Amino acid sequence: GPGGYDCAVAVSGGKDSHFQVYMLKEVMRMNPILFSVEDNFPMTEAGKHNLKNISEEFGCTIISCKPNIRAQKVLMRKFFEKYGKPTWYVDRLIYTFPLHMAAKFNTPFLCYGENVSFEYGGNADVETYSAKDQIENGVAVGFPKEELLGYGVSENDLILTEAPSAEELARLDPFYMSYFVPWNSYKNYQIAKEHGFHDLTHEWDRTHHAENFDQIDSRAYLVHSWLKYPKFGHAAATDYTARYIRYGMMTREEAIPIIKARDGKLDPLCVRDFCAFCGYTETEFWAIMDKFYNRDLFEKDEYGEWVLKHPIWEENK
Repeated sequence: GPGGYDCAVAVSGGKDSHFQVYMLKEVMRMNPILFSVEDNFPMTEAGKHNLKNISEEFGCTIISCKPNIRAQKVLMRKFFEKYGKPTWYVDRLIYTFPLHMAAKFNTPFLCYGENVSFEYGGNADVETYSAKDQIENGVAVGFPKEELLGYGVSENDLILTEAPSAEELARLDPFYMSYFVPWNSYKNYQIAKEHGFHDLTHEWDRTHHAENFDQIDSRAYLVHSWLKYPKFGHAAATDYTARYIRYGMMTREEAIPIIKARDGKLDPLCVRDFCAFCGYTETEFWAIMDKFYNRDLFEKDEYGEWVLKHPIWEENK
């Protein structure tokens, strides 16, 4: 490609991105160009450091997409209120922008981290190296145009959220690194730390997480991932303690108290940043959130708080 780049990488500033770039640049001796999508939310200090660190530590150029803030605000409010899926616009760009840029830079070898559906479960849980179908996974599947337009959002605002043409896609060979190396979030974190990655130690102890190194770039974004909790009864603390159990780092008995203490406790800083960006009061925010609690799984207790009807810590009583 132009500039002598022989591959491309879709990155954030996260631990997995550090691992990907380390593998391609340091182990395989390739010359990658990096494509990133920002979320327009206030960043943590760790988040600011980490994106710069990838560029400096590994000597890489990063081309970053700063999405249309006006369109993002409109679509966040719309999809939060209707579907409980507020970050669709940003998530969609995370999948489409690197594809567009890989085509423009003639770097068909485009590296993504893990195959989300295969590693964690999803509608396309096939073990394959190819990430060509990733755009259709459940995270950022496309919506009909009529769902997206209006309230100041035009077709021009959505151009980058559309997949490249079939002809362009046919020239690309996007792949998952997780197909070629064992994908272990904690091991990736350890390798990233050796190369300057910062976690949230001494910056922020998130009330609803069981670790301090995953999805740490911004606070407001975590509202999206936490929305699994009212819908399905589990969130980040369950996710990570389950991984720790699979990795042999924790027992189920050790995980359950962490889940009980943390899983449902969406961090107040996430709520404040989210509301400030979207223009909600916190009263409006929680009224919207209230609609998404799955009544088959939750009921309100005597204090008006949503509680699980059958939490795992009561299974063996």
